[in-house]
Amino acid sequence: MRNKLYKWILLGAAIILVAIFPQAIGIYYANFFVAFAIFSLYAVTLNLLLGYMGVLSFGHAMFFGTGAYATALVLTHIKGFPLLPAVLVGGLAGGLLALILSPLLVRVSGTAFAMLTLAFGQLIFVIALKYREVTGGEDGIGGFPVPPLTIPGVVSIDMADKINFYYFAMAVIAVCLFILWFYTKTPFGSLVVGIRDNAPRIDYLGFKLPQIKAVNLIVSGAFAGIAGSVHALLMKLVSTVGVLDIQASFSPILMAYIGGVGSFFGPIIGSGVLHLLEDLVIRFTERIGLVNGAIFILVVLYAPMGLVGLFREAKAKWFSQGKAS
Repeated sequence: MRNKLYKWILLGAAIILVAIFPQAIGIYYANFFVAFAIFSLYAVTLNLLLGYMGVLSFGHAMFFGTGAYATALVLTHIKGFPLLPAVLVGGLAGGLLALILSPLLVRVSGTAFAMLTLAFGQLIFVIALKYREVTGGEDGIGGFPVPPLTIPGVVSIDMADKINFYYFAMAVIAVCLFILWFYTKTPFGSLVVGIRDNAPRIDYLGFKLPQIKAVNLIVSGAFAGIAGSVHALLMKLVSTVGVLDIQASFSPILMAYIGGVGSFFGPIIGSGVLHLLEDLVIRFTERIGLVNGAIFILVVLYAPMGLVGLFREAKAKWFSQGKAS
């Protein structure tokens, strides 16, 4: 009962913090907070594969980038295209790409899965780079309008206003995170974890392993596409560097490992830590990659379960000492 009360208090405090953040801190850090939230969602989608299904994707940016490009293209070429459908198009594009690749990806695991996703990710990167007529090549797609959030006959909210966009983006990401959290708590989510822990037993029980893996991959790809879509709306620019390059694939891996692989909230914590560190480090040096790499090595060596794992260990020691006394 007390734990439930604490959770409700934390949830209420988080909602209040998100609500007052732009007014209290200013628009620069509000945009910074939106970027943190976008990559939190992105890292959680990777964790559906790494932490819950036990496979490492080195090319997860292909879903993120596909969603970003899909949203940018519809807003560029279809005049008056609504805002929410544009975000959903990004999710649909990411999910469709996952569906196309799933017949190959669900039949492999371990190193083969990691290398295949890396290969497909680089293939999508090269296609976007060379197919300039559609993607703009190295220059990317920019200058597309961000339409207002319109409910016909009720309200039209201008998304050119940074504060309005902040609340819109946070609402979309919060809904997506809640859906994914609920998804991990369903019996299907338990099957995904079962595949990670003991795939032969799940197969012996009569469940179809390839189909379960495919559905999980599509869910991961679709929500990564939504994260990419919101990122495109925030930046108003989509190019290969930033949404499809290898760094864009490694960022969520770093976040998941730093926060804690296998924990739903671990990647969110990891995203927050990385974004705060980058904001601090950039004031002294441009070698952000070197700092991130050093942090990753330290986490792997001394906290393999991430910050969430450290917290759980400290909590267990605290309670064990309390009982002993």
